Amino acid sequence: MFEMFQLSFIVQAFIVTVIIGVLLSYLGVHVVGRGIVFVDLALGQISSLGVAFSDYVGYGKTIIPIAFALGGALLMSLITIRDKRLKLEAVIGIIYAVASAATVMMISKTPHGDSDIQEVLFGNILSVNWGQITTVGIIFGIIGLVHLIFHKKFFLLTETFENHDNSTAAEIFKNNKWFKFWNFIFYISIGLAIVFAVRTSGVIPVFSFLIIPSVAAIMLCRKNLYITIAAIIISLLAAYLGLYVSYHFDFPAGSSIVVVLGGLFTLASLVYLFKRKKEPEVK
Repeated sequence: MFEMFQLSFIVQAFIVTVIIGVLLSYLGVHVVGRGIVFVDLALGQISSLGVAFSDYVGYGKTIIPIAFALGGALLMSLITIRDKRLKLEAVIGIIYAVASAATVMMISKTPHGDSDIQEVLFGNILSVNWGQITTVGIIFGIIGLVHLIFHKKFFLLTETFENHDNSTAAEIFKNNKWFKFWNFIFYISIGLAIVFAVRTSGVIPVFSFLIIPSVAAIMLCRKNLYITIAAIIISLLAAYLGLYVSYHFDFPAGSSIVVVLGGLFTLASLVYLFKRKKEPEVK
């Protein structure tokens, strides 16, 4: 079961996957609670657009993707929907679609366009080095510390979105500058997390770590603390089992991790359905 850890590149891939999975699964609890699932895909794609643009112009391979992601995070933090006929997800979905198309346009101009698109989508986690792991560890550690210290404020924001529709939440934010500030900090933190995660793992695994563990945990638990712990445990299981499947059956690592996450979500769904059947009917 553990012989794959004799290979240094598997150890490195596992460490970076654990770091990314743990923080993203926590952030996913807020993303799902707020009903902004497309935010991850949109920010990930905007970050990828920054990578493609830096390759196109030939410089700024680090600063340009960060600038793109933070710019996207700032834009999304400022979006307020007051018309009840419109949904925030729809607006973010438009941003994602446009960023995706622009990314493909940029990548089409590179010498290895097809392989570059594959790496944007699923990354190349088996090729990470200790320098990348250290960078991701420091950035994710700082973000995690901020959320740990101010967890009450972030969960208060999430509960505001959970308990009100978009127009009501927008009115609350309009009248409370501190809500605006912490909402901005939330989007900046998720933007930074995604830009560094996408560089190693690709858009699809990052989206999967952000959404699947939190949705599965919500099916299994009720309290925020238990949901967060369950989401982190699911992400750790996926990191190990995904790399195990990749190693023993010679599948791509990113795809294997996503499929394993899907399997864990299926198990959580079955448990959820069983629990619902056991609950007495409310008359």
